[in-house]
Amino acid sequence: MAIVRKYGQEQPYWPAGPFKIRLPFVHYRWEVPEMIQGLFMFMINLAMIPLLEQYLGMPYDAALAFCVIAAILYLLPSLLGVPLVPGWITPAIPIVLLYLQAFEPGPQAVQAMFVLQIEVFLIFIILGLSGFGNRLVNFIPNSLKAGVIIGAGIAALMGEIKVGGRIEATPISLIIGAILSAYVLFSVSFKYIAKHNRFAKMIANLGMISGMLIAMIIGWAVSEYPLPDIEWGITRPDFGLMTEYLIFNVGMPDINVFILAFPTAMIAYVIAFGDILVGQALSERVDSIRPDEKIETNITRIHTVTGIRNGIHALFAPWPGLAGPLFTAGHATVAERYALGRKAMDSIYSGSGTFYWTGLVAIFMLPLVTFFKPVLPIALSLTLLLTAYICIMVGVEQLKNSAERGVAGIVAVTLAMPTPQSTIYAIAIGVVLYLLIERPTAGQRRHNVKEAATNIDKL
Repeated sequence: MAIVRKYGQEQPYWPAGPFKIRLPFVHYRWEVPEMIQGLFMFMINLAMIPLLEQYLGMPYDAALAFCVIAAILYLLPSLLGVPLVPGWITPAIPIVLLYLQAFEPGPQAVQAMFVLQIEVFLIFIILGLSGFGNRLVNFIPNSLKAGVIIGAGIAALMGEIKVGGRIEATPISLIIGAILSAYVLFSVSFKYIAKHNRFAKMIANLGMISGMLIAMIIGWAVSEYPLPDIEWGITRPDFGLMTEYLIFNVGMPDINVFILAFPTAMIAYVIAFGDILVGQALSERVDSIRPDEKIETNITRIHTVTGIRNGIHALFAPWPGLAGPLFTAGHATVAERYALGRKAMDSIYSGSGTFYWTGLVAIFMLPLVTFFKPVLPIALSLTLLLTAYICIMVGVEQLKNSAERGVAGIVAVTLAMPTPQSTIYAIAIGVVLYLLIERPTAGQRRHNVKEAATNIDKL
């Protein structure tokens, strides 16, 4: 039986230096609704397999072993005291894929992915522990940040709808699944319905699951995807074969790869920092609703744990999705149920912890894995399409005037170009346009300060 939390205090934990260790059944209870979601949503983890096969040149069984490593690392945040539901740095995936296109699938691409992820690890650890991360992100021009986010969304969308993309190959299931998922997650009318209808509210709490399941059923019905060949037993990821795709066996690349990877690594960090702020806002909102538990959102700990996950990935499972601090849809779903009260969910950690412990178990359940195996592209495509919508929506909201919108638009289009160097070009163009178009002269800044002071005096 789990240790009972006293009213208004933090969930019980074992102190371990900068971390706060919490285990299921010991420090928090098992949540059945999150367990059910985990039995479906674990397939999003498996959705990385097609990218591992295509860009790193890995066979399925080795890619499945990578997914097991990822599933273990998803446990670290709730285990070490981070109240966020972790995931990929999803908006960065299209940019990472553009970067990987410069390398031949196989050892060369594995080296490139290792370099990128080890740089992301170092950025998180250095900027997190120094506290400089917040100042760096605030220092970056608004138009450049928004342009990167919008560009990532455009790249994600174009990757799916281009000639030869997954939507062209399986249009019926993906288009219907994307429309249903977007309606459930973003529609103003559906949110109103969910407030007044119990069944609609249940669908809303499932997040992307409803759209994915409908897309899967339609894909099988119209023969866009083969029917599953369900097998019984437990999965057998090939960890031996997996080692052939690690930096220990493929060798270190030259310094040029480190230089080429750095802009992509910095963009991934900027996007991930935005995810941290979103997760913090969601946690603070539900913390104000639930006075029975104090939720601690420690930015340094989030940086450290996210950095550790990327470092382990780089060494033992280079991951095109990178290790991000927030799975936005998953965290929002957990937060909404948490807000219903202690009877609905004992602790924010019991929700996120149950979700990913279930996912780790599910990946070894061969009937589930073989059931979802033919439709893994659906999970990946819907994730990228919804990410495209969110990126474009959030990026546009950040732009305050026509000058920022113009610069951000150019940065976004440049970033979405299907070339490995598009990241470098986008940043360079964004900086130049910011200096030429947005940044005021020293005289203008002095004049603006005087004008603001005059206006205050008049008040």
